[in-house]
Amino acid sequence: MAETLKEKTAKGLLWGGLNSTVQQLLGIVFGIILARQLNQSDFGMIAMISIFSLIGNDLQNSGFKTALANLREPTDRDYNSVFWFNILMGGSIYLVLFLCAPLIARFYHVPELTALARYAFLGIVFASFGTAQSAWLFKNLRAKQQAKAGMVAVLLSSSVAVVMAYMGFAYWALATQTNLYILTCTLLYWHYSPWRPTMQCPSDGSRFKVQGSKFKVQGPSDCSNAASQRSKFKVQSSKADAQRTIPSTLNSKLSTLQDVLRPALKMFRFSVKLLISQVLTDVNNNILNILIGRFYGRHDTGNYNQAFQWSTKGSNIIQNMVQQVAQPVLVSVDNERERQLRILRKMMRFAAFLSFPLLFGLSLVSHEFIVTLLGEKWAESAAYLRLLAIASAFLPLSTLLSNVVITKGRSNIFMYVNLTLACLQTLTMLAIYHFHLSLPSLSQLSTLSQPLLNPFSTAPQALPQLSTLNTQLSLNPFSTAPQALSQLSTLNTQLMTMVLAFTALTILWFFVWGFFARRLAGYRFRMLLSDVLPFLLTAAAVMIATGFITAILPSLLGGAGGRLLLLLARIILAALLYFLIMKISGSQILQECLDFVNKNRHKKYSST
Repeated sequence: MAETLKEKTAKGLLWGGLNSTVQQLLGIVFGIILARQLNQSDFGMIAMISIFSLIGNDLQNSGFKTALANLREPTDRDYNSVFWFNILMGGSIYLVLFLCAPLIARFYHVPELTALARYAFLGIVFASFGTAQSAWLFKNLRAKQQAKAGMVAVLLSSSVAVVMAYMGFAYWALATQTNLYILTCTLLYWHYSPWRPTMQCPSDGSRFKVQGSKFKVQGPSDCSNAASQRSKFKVQSSKADAQRTIPSTLNSKLSTLQDVLRPALKMFRFSVKLLISQVLTDVNNNILNILIGRFYGRHDTGNYNQAFQWSTKGSNIIQNMVQQVAQPVLVSVDNERERQLRILRKMMRFAAFLSFPLLFGLSLVSHEFIVTLLGEKWAESAAYLRLLAIASAFLPLSTLLSNVVITKGRSNIFMYVNLTLACLQTLTMLAIYHFHLSLPSLSQLSTLSQPLLNPFSTAPQALPQLSTLNTQLSLNPFSTAPQALSQLSTLNTQLMTMVLAFTALTILWFFVWGFFARRLAGYRFRMLLSDVLPFLLTAAAVMIATGFITAILPSLLGGAGGRLLLLLARIILAALLYFLIMKISGSQILQECLDFVNKNRHKKYSST
């Protein structure tokens, strides 16, 4: 019996969630090991060049994965064209970046970046061989296969990176981790996808389908055309004719290549806007890595990037889960406006139900999490993580709203919105640096607020601590641990101001995407608030309550063991409070999640 769209969506969300959760959990485990073994400068080196790798991968991908997903019935010819386009583009981009590596090193004033960049950029070439296969799996909602590929890749690449780190390879271990992850994913995409490329040019009407594990092409398999017919020459016995055949054969091959690439070039008119938008998104997400690396050096870049990576690990669990199915499902019901809106609203509620408690919770335990698991040397990252986690809570929701814009074929709006954000963020960060802007009197606000936030500390004991209190505590209404004070006394308040501005702009842009979702899909602002606000307010209230309830623990427990117990206590208490509130309030999303889990458990037991 064929699966319904609802069943495919639920299964896609399940496997997408499993994939994201397992990958992020493995990333957490291996990330802790690598962070303890390596230092801030090692991570800073990779962070400095990450933007170039991301842009390189965007250029070789050229938005074709999304473009193929946006086609109702992409043909074999479409996939074939995209495959060869990506190969040519990936090789060309790597060559350009290979030659530009010395310039990148000079920009950051770090000569060692030349060799590292040339090695790290190999991932662009590896990725170019898997774009078409990944697009096929994505279009056909093969979330299970994508999940298996991702989980195997992260386990293998992280294990190798840990071994290299212990052997003293420093930042080379991190570059190898990324390259091996991409290579493994590409190989497994080939394994799971039945589609294979060819230098022939399949006809526009060719279709393929999967029957079990077998791959079958339906339609004309011989795709010779007028251009290839004109390129055939009879073999002549004379030497002069044989010599004339050589350029003719070359022209024939070029003509065949043009025919192969023609579908991709047609799609490029749509995907180029997505390409520009993705490049702008990567710039938006990494603007602080670029500027901190340029102005403050690899040490500060490493501290910030560590916080940024942990915040994105949290948001990616939800973002990747919904991303696996959002666009294909929304495209499939594009002709049914009301049904599409219902599906979008349910996805938004599901994302908000998970995103706000997870990321607000990470903000709550940021100091205990960083210092306990990564070590005291990373304490400065906790201050950045506290804000970045709040910003990341809105990213899965913004991604869903932006998918509406893409589904409606308005890639121009998608591009201009991202361009505006990129310009605004860049100008804001440059202004903060150039004019030496920092938040005034934060330490004074911290001094006044700390006794209220920690009512269990006596005034005489609190005064020496308050005299050294810095920006971190003013931005963390949950910080009650005195251990944070001495470690963060040298926190760069200008960087903290940049992070705060980045957070504010990220939250603001959620409402910008909501504005365009209203125009294109009828998703009114009132609907958006009713879908999102209950989960946001509940999660915020739970975290504030948890912070106050556990405020007494630092004074009772000291040392690393005390931090670990505080971390566990806050996680368990916050999770229980959130679950109870959702259960008592009769949350439909919670009930549907429980019903889905119970249904699958019942099927598992009944089949054994």
